[in-house]
Amino acid sequence: MRNRIVRGVAGTFILISLILAIYVSQNWLWFTAFVGANLLQSSLTKWCLLEDILKKFGVSDGEKDCC
Repeated sequence: MRNRIVRGVAGTFILISLILAIYVSQNWLWFTAFVGANLLQSSLTKWCLLEDILKKFGVSDGEKDCC
């Protein structure tokens, strides 16, 4: 579940920053680059701050069958 939340948050941040870059200022693309760099860093080091935060809030890591 944590993995899905991390991906969802990253995707949402990227889409929001792209919309802000189009309608507000192109400087929002730096935020997009920051999210991308964090995703790359996470894939190389196997460490993600958001996962640690979600762990502290008690969000489970395992996927459970819905049916």
